[in-house]
Amino acid sequence: METRYRTVKGYGETEIVIQKSRFITRVNRVSTEQEAAAFVEEISKKHWDATHNCYAYVTRGTQVQKSSDDGEPAGTAGRPILEVIRNRDLHDTVIVVTRYFGGIKLGASGLIRAYSQCAAAGIDTAGEVERILHRKMSITTDYSFVGKMEHELRTHGFDMDPPEFTDQVTWHLWVPLGEEAEVTKWVTELTNGRASVTEGETMFREKEVKS
Repeated sequence: METRYRTVKGYGETEIVIQKSRFITRVNRVSTEQEAAAFVEEISKKHWDATHNCYAYVTRGTQVQKSSDDGEPAGTAGRPILEVIRNRDLHDTVIVVTRYFGGIKLGASGLIRAYSQCAAAGIDTAGEVERILHRKMSITTDYSFVGKMEHELRTHGFDMDPPEFTDQVTWHLWVPLGEEAEVTKWVTELTNGRASVTEGETMFREKEVKS
């Protein structure tokens, strides 16, 4: 089972003029091929008067990779966009580059550079995140361990939900899948076996990837 992957943070849009041609890039995160296709259709309808609406997308679940030159010379638009996505190791990502021709032909190599540049700029604008599968772990102790636990939890930098204060204290941690046993052992040693540790749901948590 895949426990981590990279994708774009969300929607991003950029515009670049190259040799009088106007290139508008739109990037988005999607969950399925259907969502990717719908995004492409939406942009294509919005820019129905454009010379080209070239695109590429990669989805994670079914491992779909698709691209289109939309009338540009074969291999000069969709494929370069797709290669940028793949080189960044991104999934669940769709990019549409709309071109309004400015009257100057770029040639095959010029087009490849232009579409690659646009795709990279669009991703940079949208931002990248790494999604890591975590398990929720709940640690319950009496109040004698509050200071010690809070200090250690801050030191370790755990991803946490707000604690619960009743007759005891419960901290809710999100631990990368596969590290549960290590955390349980750590808590047991820290509290001399006087803490209750329970494992709960799993979900993907995100952290921003610095470019």
